[in-house]
Amino acid sequence: MAVVARLSSRGLLLPRTGSGISALSTVPSVLQQHHQVHHAVIPHGRTGRSSVSGIVATVFGATGFLGRYVVNRLGRIGSQVIIPYRCDQYDLMYLRPMGDLGQLLFLEWDCKDKDSTRRAVEHSNVVINLVGKEWETKNFSFEDEFVNIPKSIAQITREAGVETLIHISHLNASMKSPSKYLRSKAVGEKAVREEFPDAVIMKPSEMFGREDRFLNHYANMRWFGGVPLISLGKKTVKQPVYVVDVAKAIINAVKDPDAKGKTYALVGPNRYLLYDMIEYIYAVAFRKFFPYPLPRPLYHLIARFFEISPFEPWLTRDKVDRFHATDMILPDLPGLEDLGIQPTPLEQRAIEVLRRHRRYRWLDAELEEAKPAKTYPMVCGVFFHCMLYPRSQHVIQSPSGTPACKTSLCENKINYQGEVLQPSDHLCGPPLDFLQHLHILLALGPHGELGGFLEKIRNF
Repeated sequence: MAVVARLSSRGLLLPRTGSGISALSTVPSVLQQHHQVHHAVIPHGRTGRSSVSGIVATVFGATGFLGRYVVNRLGRIGSQVIIPYRCDQYDLMYLRPMGDLGQLLFLEWDCKDKDSTRRAVEHSNVVINLVGKEWETKNFSFEDEFVNIPKSIAQITREAGVETLIHISHLNASMKSPSKYLRSKAVGEKAVREEFPDAVIMKPSEMFGREDRFLNHYANMRWFGGVPLISLGKKTVKQPVYVVDVAKAIINAVKDPDAKGKTYALVGPNRYLLYDMIEYIYAVAFRKFFPYPLPRPLYHLIARFFEISPFEPWLTRDKVDRFHATDMILPDLPGLEDLGIQPTPLEQRAIEVLRRHRRYRWLDAELEEAKPAKTYPMVCGVFFHCMLYPRSQHVIQSPSGTPACKTSLCENKINYQGEVLQPSDHLCGPPLDFLQHLHILLALGPHGELGGFLEKIRNF
């Protein structure tokens, strides 16, 4: 009986073949129900790092900014995490304490070798792709990082029979973007969706958090005597999202079977003019804010000098275009609230990032001493659109980012939930110059032609 008990316990751990099967045939069927299932995928134990969640996740790009938060969240619920890496082993040291003993497995990975990718995903039921870089190198272009590698991962993941694939894109990913980074992200989304139709695609805006490359980037510009901004940052609207919220969204999507095949737009609760946001950054850091306008061609020329540096480029031409692109409003896509997450405002967590930029005398100063950043209206509509199409219907967004209602637009004002909004209150973007207004008018004409535009102006 002792022999039978010992064999049955081993049968629960790993599948047996050959003579082992006949030996286990004497064990009651109750003890054989998990014969073909490894114990690591059967949830058991109390919640925490020492429990077993049943999730075996392969996280590509775990050593990046977002990756460390995702691995930590997986580890704290007792998941087994396989971390393929291309970096030095010393860059993995800070990940090791994030899981219980034996729960984090590190695997050398060649992203251009399909067999290497297959070894990384063959034992997993969840695959998360976080691979990416903010600049191109001689070995990897944006097309490699955001199109070829994700496509290969999606294809191999589907062939391996993995249940869930989560791919990280960008909120502003578009084929029409001036940024090659964002154009490549858009192509990568389509490639992943074609290879793995049930993939979950996350589209976060610019993320902020400890050791980020967003708030710290602008805070470090003080070493250059001021902050150069295209059009003083008053034609760019940003809606940054807290990196921990994005990590939580990924974990909740793993647990939610209804998330498969969906695309999520992950943004913060508030929108800011780039100028106002950077002004708040310097207010929190107790540093003087010296903005100055810099034309885009000259900005690109300066960024070019950083690109040819043999070290990690602090600034690139593509980064200039990406940081000066207005964040899209995508009301048709689910967001953080649909995954049960309350978005964290910038004002609540900025101190975690910016405290190290303070002088010693202001190190422990209260956050309340800095005035909150001016927020931009979370509504949608264009004044000239109202003039040209007075009877059109337009979706107005509530501060939470979800469609609130449809209202009729008059020539110069909107009646929104009983409150009359003037034209300056319902612009979806920053103030536009004459040429941009002309472009909007031409684009919004009945057929997009000059004749239709002139006809509208004549009638108006």
